[in-house]
Amino acid sequence: MTGRIQGWVSAVAVYFEFRVFLILLLGFSSGLPLLLVYGTLSAWLHDKGVSLTVIGWFSIASSAYALKFLWSPIVDRCPLPGLTKWLGQRRSWLLFSQICVMTAILMLGNSDPADNLAMTALWAVVLAFASATQDIVVDAYRIEILDAPKMGAGAANYVVGYRIATFASGAGALIIADQAGWFSAYAVMAALVVVGIIATFLGPEPVRVDPLQEILKSKTASWVSVVLRVLHRSVWMPFAEFMTHQNWPMILLFIALYKYGDALLGVMANPFYLDIGFTKTEVGLVTKGFGLAMTLLGGILGGAFVARYGTLRALMIGGILQAGSNLAFAAQAWVGPELPMLFVTIGIENLTGGIGTIAFVAYLSGLCNIAYTATQFALLSSLMAFTRTVLASGGGWLADRIDWIDYFMLTALAAIPGLLVLMWLIRRVPVPAESKAP
Repeated sequence: MTGRIQGWVSAVAVYFEFRVFLILLLGFSSGLPLLLVYGTLSAWLHDKGVSLTVIGWFSIASSAYALKFLWSPIVDRCPLPGLTKWLGQRRSWLLFSQICVMTAILMLGNSDPADNLAMTALWAVVLAFASATQDIVVDAYRIEILDAPKMGAGAANYVVGYRIATFASGAGALIIADQAGWFSAYAVMAALVVVGIIATFLGPEPVRVDPLQEILKSKTASWVSVVLRVLHRSVWMPFAEFMTHQNWPMILLFIALYKYGDALLGVMANPFYLDIGFTKTEVGLVTKGFGLAMTLLGGILGGAFVARYGTLRALMIGGILQAGSNLAFAAQAWVGPELPMLFVTIGIENLTGGIGTIAFVAYLSGLCNIAYTATQFALLSSLMAFTRTVLASGGGWLADRIDWIDYFMLTALAAIPGLLVLMWLIRRVPVPAESKAP
């Protein structure tokens, strides 16, 4: 019994080891900006009388999350003048991106959507690019400072930190805005970026060997051959390997469509709550507080479904349930601003979303070759983010033209194309191709 207790103590203690705990702080820093350019921003725009159509188009401001793979090689290899000599490659980019995030949050909060919507849009775009750059560095830093046995604990701490941050920038920002105004809400969120800055200064600079630098030092390699070899290995090979998957075009189509109905719901959720009569405090506490708990429960159920039924069938279960959650919103629209019904609606939406997300991430992970995991996962997750931003941006235009009940019923139907592609894949690709080294 004593040995078992010691085993549990050791298993828990790893989460509080210095480097692993740093990842929790950096996860918090990564998660903080997302809702400030997405859900929380949409609530602010609605509060200022911006039309639903324009609010929908504002989701394009977060397109940087879908495009971050384009400038990740710059972040990975290019030094920052002065900063890199002082802090090193990873920590210099961390500090630079965090300062940019803090500045952009303050400037976004200082803008006035009612008076100068274009300036609000500009700073939302700047914040999204700064935040996506921070994500690139944090992902690389997390992998490089942790030993293999601690990778799991580091990933768990990252997710916990990220979720805490989304609670702060979701529920926290809405409650502060309700009591002290939107600038105060965004100013507090900017101050919280200090958590990540502290982690940057406290953390070690990882010891890393840059293959490009090693090749450049070689007396036998020409500059042209270096560039060609790096481009071939870093850019072409991940694409070429992915295209060896059976029916890969249909896989990409499925990834783009699976979360479409969910994305159309998400982009209009906060405007919907406020439009039918809920206060920002009620929305913050129920959707982000109670909703967070239900998301975690959904994640546990999603993992169990993947283990019991396999990834593709778990995706089907999650997809059907996610479509059903849109109908719960239609019921909320019919009932009106009744708080008990809001708990039911949020419970269903977050529970089913957690199930679908875990199955989806498991599916994307299973598609990646272990030799190109970072690049391929970044590309696939960017395609998923494309649905949340560009494809769902027309949701506001639709919501402006029909009532909320019809809107959510139509968004439930938007899940059907993805489910049909999934049915096609289940019949032809029983399981994702297993990861293999080249």
